Amino acid sequence: MFLAWREIKHTKLRYSLIALIMIMIIWLVLFVTGLANGLASDNASAIKESAASYFLIEKDSDNRFARSTVTEKQVSDVEKDLGKKATGLRVQMSTVSTKKDTNKTDVSYFSFDSTSFLKPELTDGHFGKSGSNEVVADQKLKNQGYSLGSTIKDAATNQTFKITGFTKKQTYSHTGVVFLTPVQWKEVQVPQKATDNTYNAIALDITEDKATTLNYSDLVTASKNDIVTNIPGYSEEQGSLTMMITFLYIIAAFVLTVFFYVITIQKVDQFGMLKAIGAKTSYLAKSLLSQIATLSVISLLIGNLLTYGVAALLPESMPFNLTPITALASSLLFLAVALIGSLLSLYRVAKVDAIEAIGGNN
Repeated sequence: MFLAWREIKHTKLRYSLIALIMIMIIWLVLFVTGLANGLASDNASAIKESAASYFLIEKDSDNRFARSTVTEKQVSDVEKDLGKKATGLRVQMSTVSTKKDTNKTDVSYFSFDSTSFLKPELTDGHFGKSGSNEVVADQKLKNQGYSLGSTIKDAATNQTFKITGFTKKQTYSHTGVVFLTPVQWKEVQVPQKATDNTYNAIALDITEDKATTLNYSDLVTASKNDIVTNIPGYSEEQGSLTMMITFLYIIAAFVLTVFFYVITIQKVDQFGMLKAIGAKTSYLAKSLLSQIATLSVISLLIGNLLTYGVAALLPESMPFNLTPITALASSLLFLAVALIGSLLSLYRVAKVDAIEAIGGNN
């Protein structure tokens, strides 16, 4: 460590440039990771954060709510068997606006029994009174200009509702969720569907062991992950971002390997001299690894600070989510990539011949 730190201080410019490149790479990796997590949450947080552990959904629906139809009798049968552990769920995409504003906002309607376990927690306001037109919405609508007391109008039926409460992390397919009671649900149905009492799924609050024993005709049990991964565009979106992150790590490995190898080549004479005066290869290898680890740790600290600093400046409308655990895992993976990239340099150090390095064969 003594030799490694002494060399870093002696050639500050060289190692500052390498550190700068490492900072830019880890900054980009962390930012894209946070963006990927943010988009995943924005696409499916209403399911991920739901109190439901499993869902009963129509067979051959590919675990998609929009393709599933569950009858009122099926819901009643399941509720008789499981009691309060089951409740019917309706999901519908729609568009709303305010009375005074022509700008429209896409939303997702979620409807279920307001006394069930699916009832969300509020961050602001209160739940609407029974039989009223008061609703609770996700704070995504709040970020888009809506507030407590705002009146929203359904684009298809012109039915109006008053927002009396806000929740958080309740988004579906990149839209904020508006929670409706069964009565309110019927009010936003177009005339030909107003008498339709079907559901999209049955939400279940049960254990895995219990889920495996369920057997209902024309229904299959789907986990949260099954539902999330089949939200239209979710898997494609996350697959693209994951591929980007993977290639960033691969690029980082190649770049760092080349940089450290070139620096090692430039120091062959120095390594030869040190070997000539008795330095062991293991000592030189430890010095090189200490040097790389020191630069990596410093770069990671600065990169993390930059990432969280920029995240604090991002608008609320931008989906960005980077937890400390995710940042730590990404940082450790980057450190591992840097150390793996040093293997070629270590091999070169081990092959240095003291006599050749100091010109003993000339």
